[in-house]
Parts: sequence; structure tokens; C-alpha cells
Amino acid sequence: MGDAVGQMLASAVGIAISPLPLIAVVLMLATPRGKVNGTAFTLGWMVTLGVITTVVVLAGSGAGADDGGTPADWTYWLKLALGVLFLLMGAKQWKDRPREGQEHTLPGWMRAIDHFTPGKAAGLAALLSGANPKNLVLAVGGAASIASSPASGGGKAVAGVLFVLIGSACVLLPLLVYVFGGSRSAAVLGGWKTWMGEHNSAIMTVVLVVLGAKYVGDAISGLAS
Repeated sequence: MGDAVGQMLASAVGIAISPLPLIAVVLMLATPRGKVNGTAFTLGWMVTLGVITTVVVLAGSGAGADDGGTPADWTYWLKLALGVLFLLMGAKQWKDRPREGQEHTLPGWMRAIDHFTPGKAAGLAALLSGANPKNLVLAVGGAASIASSPASGGGKAVAGVLFVLIGSACVLLPLLVYVFGGSRSAAVLGGWKTWMGEHNSAIMTVVLVVLGAKYVGDAISGLAS
């Protein structure tokens, strides 16, 4: 199990520091229906991430795997492709970073958050976790890492649960701060939102490049063995 957890940890952290879901849930928590919509958003995020993880882990641990539990070769090819994609995404992230003095603009849909229902909040979370290219690639990559590890079925299941929990920190922590933080929660959440918005490009560039190098190295090692 330790190997499976170690393999997916970097991808889970990459998802956890994604700024869009954090900013979205912070804005949602500031609305009159903040607790209900924030909870729906968090559940939508976790369920979608859990479904992606389950599908990839089951596919990678079953199709093409030998009787000894050795992962299918295609999981290594997938990791190789994802590694190259991570490197390209890291380069693009750095190229498109906001220059000094440039304002950080938020997507137009964020202005409609005040009028969201719980269903719309959950749907937005599903889109951000499952349809956003960056988060989807990180989720598939982390799940593929679990699938390609030599851990037992139970170990992979535990690693999958931990992957979802860690990857959901960007939405879980703001909700917990809102529920238990009292009067200080607004200032704390506002500080998080501002900091993530300002430093997102640098953080994500480093994460994507490190993940890309790791995935390419792991894939080459697995295919050569």
C-alpha cells in the first residue's frame, strides 16, 4: 500500500492546490446559501474525483494484467503520455503566467454563483474536477500511478480513498473553516483566495514539470523491466 500511496501523492497534491475550485467554493460560501451550496459543491467534487479514480484503477489493475498482478503495459504507456503532457502543460502555464502589474481576471461564470442552487453547485464541481483538462489529467495520472503499483487490491483501494481525500483538500478545507471558523472564517478564506490567485502560475508550473519528469521516468522504467 505504501508504494501505491507514494506513487499518487504528487498528483493528489497537484489537484489539491488547483486555484479554481478553491476560489469557487470560497465565493460560494460567501452567498446567503453558502453552507448548503458549499456542501453540495464539495460532495460533487469528491464523487466525480472518486469515479474517475475508481474507473482508471480498476481498468489498469484488470485489463492486461498477468496472473501475478503485474500491471498492464498500457498503464506505463499512459503514464508516458501523461508525463509528456504534464511537461507541455507546465511550459504553457509558465508562458501564459500573468506579468507583473497585470490584473488577475476571474471567469465570467463566477459572477452567477450568488444565484446557484445546490444542484448547480454540484454540477459545477463535477465540471471543474472531471472536465477541466488540467485537473482531469492529474486525476487520471494519479489513478494510473495507483493502478501500476505492485500493491494488493486492498492497498490500491486505500490509496484511492486517500487520493480523493487529498485531492479534495482545496474544497474540504474551506468548507471546514467556514463551518468551524466562526467570525474569522471570512478573512482566512479571503486570504487563501488572494494568495492562490497570485501564485498559482508559479506553483502549478513547478508541480507539472516535476510530475512530468517523474511520470516519464516511471514509465520508461516500467516498460524496460
